[in-house]
Formats: sequence, structure tokens, C-alpha cells
Amino acid sequence: MNAPTAALPTVVIGAGPAGLAAAAHLAGRGMEFLVLESGPAAGSAVREWGHVRLFSTWSELVDPAAEKLLSPTGWTAPDGGTYPSGADWADKYLQPLAEVLGDKVRYGTTVTGVSRLGRDRIVDADREQQPFTVRLKSADGTEERILARAVIDASGTWPTPSPIGADGLPALGEHAASARISYRIPDLKDPAVRTRYAGKRTAVIGSGASAFTALASLADVAKDEPGTHSVWILRRGISNSTFGGGSADQLPARGALGLAAKAAVDAGHADAVTGFRTEVIERGDDERLTLVAEDGRRLDPVDEVIVLTGMRPDLSFLSELRLGLDERLQAPAELAPLIDPNQHSCGTVYPHGHRELSHPESGIYLVGMKSYGRAPTFLAMTGYEQVRSVAAALAGDLEAADRVELTLPETGVCGGAGLFDAPATEEADGGGCCAPEPSVVQIGAAAPAGTAAAEEPTPAGGCCA
Repeated sequence: MNAPTAALPTVVIGAGPAGLAAAAHLAGRGMEFLVLESGPAAGSAVREWGHVRLFSTWSELVDPAAEKLLSPTGWTAPDGGTYPSGADWADKYLQPLAEVLGDKVRYGTTVTGVSRLGRDRIVDADREQQPFTVRLKSADGTEERILARAVIDASGTWPTPSPIGADGLPALGEHAASARISYRIPDLKDPAVRTRYAGKRTAVIGSGASAFTALASLADVAKDEPGTHSVWILRRGISNSTFGGGSADQLPARGALGLAAKAAVDAGHADAVTGFRTEVIERGDDERLTLVAEDGRRLDPVDEVIVLTGMRPDLSFLSELRLGLDERLQAPAELAPLIDPNQHSCGTVYPHGHRELSHPESGIYLVGMKSYGRAPTFLAMTGYEQVRSVAAALAGDLEAADRVELTLPETGVCGGAGLFDAPATEEADGGGCCAPEPSVVQIGAAAPAGTAAAEEPTPAGGCCA
């Protein structure tokens, strides 16, 4: 890298947890940086699920370098053993951190493209010597180009939820029925949102922690609002691990989510429909929705559908860069084997850094949720370790960049996605993945153990649910 390019700032895309942590590490090393956030405040995506409580404690949600910057300002770390909501995380940590970083954080700025100066992805000549060009659009529509020595993309996956279709495409009729479909955990404490679901029949599609949260929340509404009922749609079957690790989960609050979802089913507030892969959504004259599976099975009509089948990265503005991505997960090629849900559980993914996050195009790093592509089970601590390593690498401190400074909790509850078509063992009556009629399974204390393998829970709504 030539001297003029080396003097340019590192551009960080996204002022969320990973992006601001990256900025804190860069600041700690005396490096120039600029954080670009499309929303009006720090943690804009986190604020959109501000009503949801995290299953990680405060001690796992504050980056050490960020805390070092915050401490001299009089900031007091929250009780490390408590669990914040998304709004707490944004208001009590992310926004104060952004304020410490000052005018190095720009809001209302959307990145529309990243490339090399004077080089599209085809051109080889002097490519590595050229700075990155970052195209921006401000909230007022003004366009701008800035130059950067490196780019850290921490834009996450929140804006691009996965659709209903099990083939990764929207189900037929999904767009037409959009008024009655949500891709987020509803805030049922909001009176307007509560009215939408109270006394209604709602389909919840997904098998991760987000689906657990939605099922438990709807069950709470059902206790006060007669007629409120959920239909939990799983693309696979039911197994002992369907509801997660329970008390065996080393993240206790995550284990509790699965137990709360099981309680909702046991109490009759929700039914589970297994082996159902939605292909068509039909809208009736009464505006209610009928879900039709790939094998022709039909469910009774529902009033609302909540889709929590994971998220996927937006790679469109990186199309002129030479990224090395796994063809399945859309994660960095060196990282993908470590997080592949066909092979690994949460507890078998070890901390990683700049080498696993590198690409054929040097100087570009996808970090945080975006680094996992379509894989689930991402933890904030993982992102903090990623950006610590990346910042060290950009500073030329390879010894620190290669050093592992994080121990993740073993959970053993997030594997099993590779059992997609595993045959059932001791199947529950009518609960098989290929039942000729919709199979509604009541899961109580007497439910048979060892039924068809199910997808496993994930922290933010499994991409494979």
C-alpha cells in the first residue's frame, strides 16, 4: 500500500455493536476511521427489536476496548449479570459509545457501492495499490464518494429477512398477502400491535430463539384474550432438542426461551405442525390466509403469519469487489467450515479473526452478523473478537491479530441442521415429516421421545428454520 493510501481512514459500515466496537479498537490503536450509519442513531437496527430481551448478559455485550473509551466520560457499566432489552443495549451502551467517537460517526448515510479507485472487479493492474472508493447517499439524496485504505462491513443482516418458502424464495402469494405477514417478533406490549394478534389465529414459522419468543409472547396474550392461538410451523419434525438445551444451555436465558415455548404448547396455546414446507399462500375472501405445503397439504386458515426463518446478507453494494464467499452460506470461505450448521453446533464454533475473515480482495472484511452469511448462532462476543483481530491486523500487529482472546460458552444446542431429511425414530402418531394430512402435534409431558429430527434454536431467528 502506498503512503497516500495508508494515510486514508478505514471505513466502517454500520454503527451497530460490531461496527462501533471496530471503531473503538481502531481508535485505541490511533488509526483514522469513519463510521457510516444509514439510520438516524447508533444501533438503529437494534432499536427495531428494542422490545426483545437479549439472552446474553451485560457482561457479554460490552466490548473491552469500547469500555476503555467510555470509562473516562463517567459512563457506568450496567450490572454485568442482568439481561438488557435491545432498547437498553442501544440507549445505555451503543449511543454513548457513538457519542464518545464524535464526528467520526455519520448518520443518515447509506453505502451504495464499494470498489477500487479506477478498477472494477475485472482489472488486475495495480489493483492492490489503489484505495477503496465508497459511494454514499445521504438522507437528502446527496451522493458522495470517499476514499478509504480499508473497509469493515458491519452492516448486519437485519434489513433482509428470509422469506417463507423452504426453497429460499418467497412462497407463491407471499407478496400479495404481505399486509398480514410480519418478519419480526411482534411487540405485544404496544396496544396497536396487540390488537392485531389478540383473539386471532396466528401461524409462527421458524424454529429458533425468535420463534420461541413469539410463541411465548402470544401465549401470554392468550391468557387474557380468548381465541388467541398459535400454529407453530416446523419444516422438520420434533425431537428432544426441538426446544433447545433448556437447563443444559450455558446461556441460561436462551435455554429459558425454549422452555417458555414448550410451556405455551403444553398449555394448549399453540399447536405444532411438523414437516410442513410452505409453497403457496392463498388469501380468502375474508382476507384470512391458507398455507399450502409442497406436498399439497393445507392448514386451516389463519389471520396472521409471523415469519422467523432467519436473515441473509445484502451483498449487492459489494459486487465490484473480489470476495471469497462460501457458495452455500455466503460467509467468508475460510470461516464457513467453522460455522456450517450441517457440521457444527454453537459449542463447536471456536473464536476466529482476520485470517478466517479475509478475502482475495485485501483490506475488505465482513464482520459481525454479516460475516456468518446465512448461518445462525452468532453471538456478540464473537463479533467483538473478530473486530479486535481485524483492527490489529490493519495496524500491522499480526501477533495480536492471530492471538485468541475469547472463550465462548459451550451450548451443544445449535447443531443438527444437517439432519434435514433424517428418518424419524419412534415417530409420534401423525407427526412424521411426510404425513398425508397436516399433522398437528400436541407436545406435552407424555410426548414420545426421539421423534423426527428438528431444526435447532438460534439466537436471532434461525436461517434454516
